[in-house]
Amino acid sequence: MENFLLDVEMFIISMGWLAPPLFILLHILRPVFFLPVIVVCIAGGVLFGFWQGALYNFIGLGSMNLIFYLIIRHMPKFEAKMNKLKNKLLPDRNLSIAQVMILRIMPFVHFHLLSFYLMEMTKNFKEYMYYALLGVLLPSILYTGFGDVITNLPWYLTLLMFAVLALLYSLLNKIHQVRLPFGEQNKHNHSP
Repeated sequence: MENFLLDVEMFIISMGWLAPPLFILLHILRPVFFLPVIVVCIAGGVLFGFWQGALYNFIGLGSMNLIFYLIIRHMPKFEAKMNKLKNKLLPDRNLSIAQVMILRIMPFVHFHLLSFYLMEMTKNFKEYMYYALLGVLLPSILYTGFGDVITNLPWYLTLLMFAVLALLYSLLNKIHQVRLPFGEQNKHNHSP
């Protein structure tokens, strides 16, 4: 995979003004190559620097959310597969939008599964894109600027960081359960 990323980096650098659109296209094609979000975002920081890399990562991840929405809406079989994956990985789990945004920061959580949750929680395309873009803003910045630092941290600091994120996720879960009385949790789900 390192050779592949090095080849992609050399190809993008050689493209000049076409480099940003090709990098955004790499974000869109990322699932086809089985590349983790964090790897592509780190590459954005290396190739373009922090500010441009964060911007291109944000555009790429936002575009991927848009394309995912269109695929789900026009391919019922794919929607059924995502629903099956959701039920397998997190059965009977109601997440709040804040929890989805916290999970977006964790690099090992399935990106499209979180997008699927957002689709179910929102009422329409406009609301979905609002929360989807808001949800990729922080990972775009963190992975671009600090992705290399996170991957080079000692294992105990990495575990501590994920423990803090898990604690924050758990606290948001408790707040979410307190705010929504029993039986109203599915009220916000979007039906296809």
